[in-house]
Order: sequence, then C-alpha cells, then structure tokens
Amino acid sequence: MKSIFDLSDRIAIVTGGCRGLGQGMAVGLAEAGADLVLVDRQEANESADMVRSLGRKALTLTADLSTIGVIPSIVQKTIETFGKVDILVNNAGIIRRTPAIDFSERDWDEVMAINAKTVFFFSQAVARDMMKRKYGKIINIASLLSFQGGIIVPSYAASKGAVAQVTKALANEWAQHGINTNAIAPGYMATDNTKALREDPARAKAILDRIPAGRWGTPKDLAGVAVFLASSASDYVNGHVLVADGGWLAR
Repeated sequence: MKSIFDLSDRIAIVTGGCRGLGQGMAVGLAEAGADLVLVDRQEANESADMVRSLGRKALTLTADLSTIGVIPSIVQKTIETFGKVDILVNNAGIIRRTPAIDFSERDWDEVMAINAKTVFFFSQAVARDMMKRKYGKIINIASLLSFQGGIIVPSYAASKGAVAQVTKALANEWAQHGINTNAIAPGYMATDNTKALREDPARAKAILDRIPAGRWGTPKDLAGVAVFLASSASDYVNGHVLVADGGWLAR
C-alpha cells in the first residue's frame, strides 16, 4: 500500500510555496519523495531548506503570478532543470476584504487574475508537457467559498467558484490524456489570509464554534491530502473538490 503514495522521482511545482499552506504541501510532497520547484513573489528559502533537509532537491523561482506572461519561463526552467513536470499545485492566491457596495474594479481584477486566470493558464502550460508522457497531477486550491458566498470577499468567492468549475472542466478534457485534475478546498486555516479574522474576537469565536474539530486548520493538515492527490492513490479521481475543513460544511 505504501508504494501507491510514493512520489520518488516525481517533480512538483508549488506556487505560493514560500510559507503557509504552500509550504505545508511542499514539505508533504517532499516527505513522500518528490523534488520541488517553489514559486513565489519572494525567495522561498525556508521552504527550500525544509525540502532539502529531507534529502530532496529544491529549486526556488521568484515570479509575480498576477500576470500569465511569467508562466512559460517557469515551466521551461523546471523542464531544463529536472526534465519534466509531474505535479502542479496551484496554491498562489490573494484576498481583498471590502463590502460589495464599495468593492473596486482594481481589487476585483487583481484577485481574479491570480486566483482564477493564472490557475487556468498555469495548468494549460504544464498539461502540454504532461500529455507527452500521458501522466500528470494538477491540484488546484479551492476554498469553502467555492460553495458559499462569504462575507465582504466578493471577488475571492467568485474566483474560488471559478477554481472549482475549471477543475471539473479540465478533468473532462484531460483525464483521457492521463492527467488527473482535482482541487483541495481548505477550511479555516491559521495562515496570513485569515489573520484579520483570527484577530477579531467575535468573528474568531463564531468560526471556531462551527468547526466540529474544534480548532483552526494548519498547513500540515493539507500535506497528506496533497500527497494523496499527487500520487497513484488518486489515479481514478478526476474533477473532485476535496474538502479539508474540520467538518465546517457538515454543520
């Protein structure tokens, strides 16, 4: 059974791999045997050191993923360095909190660009390499707001709804080419994105009271989920949005 979760000799790109959920998933993939390409707006040196401490290789690339123009060079550099791309984790994302009545076009466009547009075109770029070998695992990071509307985050909710739908659309087209396209929908996680919520006593209590597990999630909580979707254990899983939320949606 252990062999179906083995990622030895697999090459994984993780966007937003500098910290938080990206770092947690990257380390999990490395623990399972994968070598990593860590993409972020700043050097992911800490994550790279963690990967290397596990005996795996790590390449760090700095890029602004608000524009899709950087994607071809990232994929090319990965292939030049490691020869292929086996796994893509589309984790990079941003959030803007403003009531819908006051929400600006700029905030709308910036969130949609990184959270939705880049996810599609990064997936497209790696799929071209994956199709040559009839193998690939694409893991998009959705959200509870792929299912719910949220509060004062209209563009984030729209973008994560798009992530869930594009995951299904790509699975429909690419499963026949040996590419599994799935998504993870994290619940309320203790990361920079939820800092404002956790610092609001009333909001933090309301959230925690609804989570059956009784705690906020951590980056480590996504490590095993990412390994499952990146490994042979999920070879017959296509177009699925796997929720890791401590039971939030069950309430």
